[in-house]
Amino acid sequence: MSRLTADQYLQCIRRESQRFREVLTDADPTATVPSCPEWTADDLLAHLGGVQRWWTHVITHRPASPDGYVAAERPATHEGLIAFFDEWSAKLDKALTEADPDDAAWTWSSDPAHHNVAFTLRRQAHEALIHRLDAELAVGTPTALDPELAADGVEEVLDVMFGGLPPWGSWEPLPHYVRVDVADTGEQVWSQLGLFSGTTPQGTELNGEDDQHVVADPGVEPDAVVTGPAGVLDAWLWRRGDDDGIRVAGNREIYSRWRSCVNHSVE
Repeated sequence: MSRLTADQYLQCIRRESQRFREVLTDADPTATVPSCPEWTADDLLAHLGGVQRWWTHVITHRPASPDGYVAAERPATHEGLIAFFDEWSAKLDKALTEADPDDAAWTWSSDPAHHNVAFTLRRQAHEALIHRLDAELAVGTPTALDPELAADGVEEVLDVMFGGLPPWGSWEPLPHYVRVDVADTGEQVWSQLGLFSGTTPQGTELNGEDDQHVVADPGVEPDAVVTGPAGVLDAWLWRRGDDDGIRVAGNREIYSRWRSCVNHSVE
């Protein structure tokens, strides 16, 4: 699956962050965010501002670990939160503009291929996109997701947010595949079912739990195929939209097992 360029991701961060700010500037600060019902509009504003502050720190201190990072005190007013967001949105933009995407940089991913600035560019483009949608849902004016970014987001959420393998776990692949077809861009994402086992850092033992990983085209027929437009698929996988417009064909049991792996709340 093709990726966007570093400049495209940066432009997406700018565009989606600007829209996020526009929506929330005149929003009721106490409005509930339906997609994150424990949050108000101001909580959402504080969240994305804090996330962009965090990644500004990561990029400007690359490749050092952010151990010892001190979170900012939350501004007490809506106007203060807007100013906080403006400050850190601008500083993140500057940090990413000045950084080489290939530079080594800390990330929380266990995949060594993700330990660079490019990971942050991509991850923050999708962070801004999904929270822009959250903001619009809070005020009741959702708009479409850009198909190119959303198609990339389908792979990103499956691979980065729902995939990956922590160092304390193991994954046993199974001969079952689900293919996600992005109808309006022609992209395809292959997902393989497997069994995850391990002991969490908190001591919880997991043994043979259903899990999925994004894989290259295996050259076999998929057990199930999920088809829909990029924006609908991306929002659905992020639990920001329903399955209207999504079609499922093939083995329903395999699909149900796969869906259980990718139906967790993510913020």
